[in-house]
Amino acid sequence: MVLEFKVARLHKLEGDGPTKAFCDLAISDEFLVKGFRVVEGKNGLFVGLPRQATKNGKWFDQVLPLTDAARESINEAVLAAYEDSNNQ
Repeated sequence: MVLEFKVARLHKLEGDGPTKAFCDLAISDEFLVKGFRVVEGKNGLFVGLPRQATKNGKWFDQVLPLTDAARESINEAVLAAYEDSNNQ
């Protein structure tokens, strides 16, 4: 089975902070994962994974792609949707 990643919702943020948008990602029209982030880093835009804070203030990723191909597919889908939203 080939997984298909599609942005279901994208919310852009205003301002100069590093986080540019939040989005939800549909996986093969079977699962919806909320909380992906588009972040401006030193080397350009990247996709931050959903994460959760613990009581002591540390953050842990909640979703982890197990292959490089899955990670690349997620990046492509999210960053393409973000760029498309800039062109509208």
